Amino acid sequence: MKTEHKMHVLLVEDDMVLADGVARILRGHGMVVDVVTNGDDADRALQSREVSVAVLDIGLPGIDGFEVVRRLRARGSSLPVLLLTARDDVQDRVRGLETGADDYLVKPFAAPELVARLKALVRRSNPRPAELQLGGLQLDPFARRATIDGQIIELSAREWAVLEYLMQHASRVVSKQQIIDAILPWGEEVTLNAVEVYVSRIRAKIAQAGIAIKTIRGFGYMLEPTRPAQE
Repeated sequence: MKTEHKMHVLLVEDDMVLADGVARILRGHGMVVDVVTNGDDADRALQSREVSVAVLDIGLPGIDGFEVVRRLRARGSSLPVLLLTARDDVQDRVRGLETGADDYLVKPFAAPELVARLKALVRRSNPRPAELQLGGLQLDPFARRATIDGQIIELSAREWAVLEYLMQHASRVVSKQQIIDAILPWGEEVTLNAVEVYVSRIRAKIAQAGIAIKTIRGFGYMLEPTRPAQE
């Protein structure tokens, strides 16, 4: 089953009325939005969660937006960043771009322009991902399609996310918590037991692929082939 890969936005804005309005706009366009209200929380979130793009106000409590971007780039991250601010000063815009921001939008702004700019940033930063293959199982992340020996298998959105993560870390042990952190939007919750359910369902669906999800007691799971690779 082809499932939609939603854009995941980290919105950093201390004006809660504005933050709520922007979040509703973005969610209305099918995006997943996490909202934080200060620079320190933004810095922590950018270190612990995978997002598609960050929208940062410059004037934030704690460290400002410039410093959040500087630290992000110092860690080697190429995450797209759009600065959203009331400062319509050329010097501020230049400073933001020189610090490492990718784009700049001045308040007040038109909602369609914000949405278009975010989509463009993410599109430019995400070339078509490589297909993943192990045994007879093949995942096409771009098309969100999974096949076994050419036959499409049906996966829910979360089953797809778990299986993709296991494929990306094939032959390595990953914990349930690592899976949760990788597949869920920031702020959502899921139990460890839920991960077990997803893994159980996936095992049944890939039984004929010549691969197995092994349970490593006390550690987590490992995906590995169970039949020799074809010459």
